[in-house]
Amino acid sequence: MARPHRGTGVPGAAVVPRAGAGLPGGLPPGERLRVLLVEDDEGDAFLVGELLAETNSMIDLLVATSLSEARQRVMGVDCVLLDLGLPDAQGLDGLRRVLEMASGAAVCVLTGRSDEHLGIVAVAEGAQDYLVKGQVDGVLLTRALRYAVERKRADENARRLREVELRQAESARLERGLLPQPLMTTDEVSVHTFYRPGRHAALIGGDFYDVVQTRPDRIDLIVGDVCGHGVDEAALGVELRVAWRALVLAGVPDDEVLPALEQVLMSERRLQEIFATVATVRLDLASARATVRLAGHPPPLLLSGGKVAPVPAKGGLLLGVRPRRPVAFDLEFDTDDWSLLMYTDGLIEGRVDGGDERLDVPGLTGLLAEPANRAVPLSELPAWLVGRAEQINGGPLADDVAMLLVTRGGGR
Repeated sequence: MARPHRGTGVPGAAVVPRAGAGLPGGLPPGERLRVLLVEDDEGDAFLVGELLAETNSMIDLLVATSLSEARQRVMGVDCVLLDLGLPDAQGLDGLRRVLEMASGAAVCVLTGRSDEHLGIVAVAEGAQDYLVKGQVDGVLLTRALRYAVERKRADENARRLREVELRQAESARLERGLLPQPLMTTDEVSVHTFYRPGRHAALIGGDFYDVVQTRPDRIDLIVGDVCGHGVDEAALGVELRVAWRALVLAGVPDDEVLPALEQVLMSERRLQEIFATVATVRLDLASARATVRLAGHPPPLLLSGGKVAPVPAKGGLLLGVRPRRPVAFDLEFDTDDWSLLMYTDGLIEGRVDGGDERLDVPGLTGLLAEPANRAVPLSELPAWLVGRAEQINGGPLADDVAMLLVTRGGGR
């Protein structure tokens, strides 16, 4: 067996490709591995290469004679085999530095020090195994390297699973904050809520809604959407919803509620580019009227007398762009049988039949005007709308969807 030759890419490094049709009995099967041996003794490095060659280990061995050379070679390796006595690192300090630079690779210690306590400490620091020179043969070394790689992968999978579980738990807490139970006691109207997260890595977005009854004949509603997806946006959505509820319950004048909400947004957002859209409705049941205010949000849709139409309120500016009071629009109900649908733009941003055209407000109005929805109970109408929008889109909607459907009488 020829002595390993020095590579030309990095001074002091060697590449020893080892191939084999299979592994001898007793060895774990597996794919070809790349192992970086960090060893300054050329004789010991040669022996490691010979041990792996004897077993047809399917391991490509790279050699670095110092920690600084290892830093240049570590990218893409499956395992680092580390000697604890190097010119630029000694003992556990070298191990810690390798663990830091090779976070995605398994790390095994191969040292001449037969010290059980040191081995325990090394494994506790994060090494997958502790091997002593002269006490391992080719089969044991190959098995140790492959097992170390699999343990590292299992640890990484467990860590990722834990991160997913933590994100899901955090999203659940945020969702409870974004989507509260309506605070109302009247039975003159019914409120049906709906929320479905988009497909952005199963992360909850910043869509929110709330319903608050402040007097026997007065109900306030809000639907909002913080731009973006993720924990920060969802947390900001929770803050805006709670702030809105506090402002309404505190009896802040109507025209001052959204400007105050905008102040909260601008003080709490993590980036200046973050904005939000909102639609608010104040229902005055005694006078059969509603006051609608929009801040860059799509208009509510009114279902009444067998017809569907967007409420012609002015769109207003996004919250967080340029402070300005939204213009109030007074809506009069001609009958006691009506429904008002408030929604976020995730419902109307889907494509139409795979083209470039979006569903948008006219398309949503058309869906609600379809005769088929007459057979759909009002409590199920929001879910039915999402199903139809996804059918037209040719798949799940990309953005979150939040809806409030408030109905009186027959609702249509």
